[in-house]
Amino acid sequence: MTSTGRFTLPSEENFAEKTKELAELWGADAIRNSDGTHLDESVLALGKKIYSAYFPTRAHNEWITLHMDETPQVYLLTGRVLAEADIVDVPLMDGFFEEQLKPNRDADPHKYWEVVDRTTNEVVDASLWTLDEDTDTVHVSGAELMHEYTVSFLAYIIWDPVEMYNHLTNGWGDKEHEIPFDIYHPATRKFVFDTFEQWLKDNPQVDVVRFTTFFYQFTLLFDEKQREKVVDWFGCACTVSPAALDDFEKEYGYRLRPEDFVDGGAYNSAWRVPRKAQRDWIDFLSGFVRANVKKLADMSHEAGKEAMMFLGDQWIGTEPYKDGFEDLGLDAVVGSIGDGTTTRMIADIPGVKYTEGRFLPYFFPDTFYEGNDPSIEGLDNWRKARRAILRSPISRMGYGGYLSLAAKFPKFVDTVTHIADEFRDIHDRTGGVAAEGELNVAILNSWGKMRSWMAFTVAHALPNKQTYSYYGILESLSGMRVNVRFISFDDVLEHGVADDIDVIINGGPVDTAFTGGDVWKNPKLTETLRAWVRGGGAFVGVGEPSSLARFQAGRFFQLADVLGVDEERYQTLSVDKYFPAVTPEHFITADVHVDPAAREAWEKAGYRIPLSGCGGGQGIKPLGGIDFGEPVANTFPVNEDVTLLRADGGQVQLAVNEYGKGRGVYISGLPYSAANARLLERALFWASHNEDKYTAYSSTNPECEVAVFPDAGQYCVINNTDRPQSTDVALPDGSVEHFDLDQSAIAWRNL
Repeated sequence: MTSTGRFTLPSEENFAEKTKELAELWGADAIRNSDGTHLDESVLALGKKIYSAYFPTRAHNEWITLHMDETPQVYLLTGRVLAEADIVDVPLMDGFFEEQLKPNRDADPHKYWEVVDRTTNEVVDASLWTLDEDTDTVHVSGAELMHEYTVSFLAYIIWDPVEMYNHLTNGWGDKEHEIPFDIYHPATRKFVFDTFEQWLKDNPQVDVVRFTTFFYQFTLLFDEKQREKVVDWFGCACTVSPAALDDFEKEYGYRLRPEDFVDGGAYNSAWRVPRKAQRDWIDFLSGFVRANVKKLADMSHEAGKEAMMFLGDQWIGTEPYKDGFEDLGLDAVVGSIGDGTTTRMIADIPGVKYTEGRFLPYFFPDTFYEGNDPSIEGLDNWRKARRAILRSPISRMGYGGYLSLAAKFPKFVDTVTHIADEFRDIHDRTGGVAAEGELNVAILNSWGKMRSWMAFTVAHALPNKQTYSYYGILESLSGMRVNVRFISFDDVLEHGVADDIDVIINGGPVDTAFTGGDVWKNPKLTETLRAWVRGGGAFVGVGEPSSLARFQAGRFFQLADVLGVDEERYQTLSVDKYFPAVTPEHFITADVHVDPAAREAWEKAGYRIPLSGCGGGQGIKPLGGIDFGEPVANTFPVNEDVTLLRADGGQVQLAVNEYGKGRGVYISGLPYSAANARLLERALFWASHNEDKYTAYSSTNPECEVAVFPDAGQYCVINNTDRPQSTDVALPDGSVEHFDLDQSAIAWRNL
């Protein structure tokens, strides 16, 4: 029988009867309008809690078309143009979508723009270039032959990027483009608050104002072929204006350059090691954004409504994990559920009364079309989210898009019925309390707490060839029986390592925010971490942990002595590297399945014989069984006391090292899979000397996980696959319970 509550249903115009039917079937206690639509009176009369999407800075073209100099702006970087004469012509809009972006010719280009000789990285004097406004071309004189030149210029954003994406995805044809506007300008700011005040009066039926979102879009720029050109879910590129730049200079005492935004074409990706200018701009921007978000929240409360923030679209500047977010007075945060990591990104947000997840798929025609089965994606999405929800419960669930599309797929309708009932059942059984965590694990990077569950991401929950080997760390942890926090290098330098931390993980490629870059030049950092590990701590490195781009003191990994592994950077090729014999049996790899034939061939190849050479490495067939993702080349053991667990192809993929009373673990990469999550879990327990705690409530099948709820007196076992699975669960008293689980199933038992 269908239970009710904790479910928000999207609806639209002229769909009242089916809305009522699906609301009952899915147990919805709240209804929201789909983007760009309104709810019928008969839907409002159903007695459900009413959410209304509200866009503070778009959908009012009647205002902004009269104030087109008050749209949001972005610094854009042109392509590089080679000087083959002493005059160079740099076209501004080549490669950009002219329906989205328009050069700002209103503010003095010679004050706010910049021409750079990219060969020398020197700024070209403003007297040496002019702007041809008719052709949007910059003419640079006195150019150096065979040097490359770029222009960094301000551009207006004249089509809201999210509305544009929805427009193009849904084929809205000649529907009027919605133009965004920037509340940094006093007249537009007054319009926004006046408009919202009137909206509150005109919409007494609304219970929850779902701000979608506030003021500044994450970086989302398109090219001339309407394809994404620059996308950074954390990017602050689309937040500038001449007025804000001038005010920043007054407040911080220095002027930002265009280069501080375009960043040589990187646009301050979250992967870049953050610099002072970038951090200062985030502080400046978030101060302004938060002050105005609080006003909107206060106005909502004064009108008797809740204020809910959508973590997406124009979320930039709200910074939900930055200190002070709880002071904004928001009642709730809702966000899109892409996987376990994004579930935790929403669920762990402090300072709100409740959190809500918007599950996939969107009810859009790119998924809901004849011949497709959206229930497959729906269940896959639920399985990914469920393991994270058990560790950090979100309060509510729902979907987005157009209900009329979903209603045409009966199997999907049944799937959502099952998911919604199971979601509520989890809450009923656990009281919304998280499952017990057995270890405290800290992710160490440049951003720390401010980017909790946001590390290793480019676009929200989308895979990337260069990132998946690291993103898997978070996805594994999101549903693991550990407590996770995010700490920064500054935290360690200022306060040391907290007493309750069991394991620190540092991972990523060299010279990124996630490995730290030049922070490792500070000897205090290595001193602190070495002392902590030698005293009994545990350090896990993935990829190129603790690395410095420049060879320093004979080491690339600055904590190579802790990890037992370093990487050859073609500086010490004349120094032999001796590999000890590989150890195939270890606590960490106990659950790794290896084909018996492969194991036999590997043994015959002589894995027990230490091999050496100038390049080092095991000149034998690989044992396999683990997906390490994108390879990290030329890693080697720093001595023969290191325990190698995998060293295929002449380099180390997995190694462990005793370091005083503590331990280090090196993993070359960790894409998410059930097997890799199990590998990481075992590594964490081993590294922290907690092997004796591992067996109780562990599953013999990595595709199944166990969550324990002591206060509720229950534990559950989940099947994270679309196939039946069997597993045994070891209990604390030494007994074993067997489970046969259907696809996607969950089974509950009393403690």
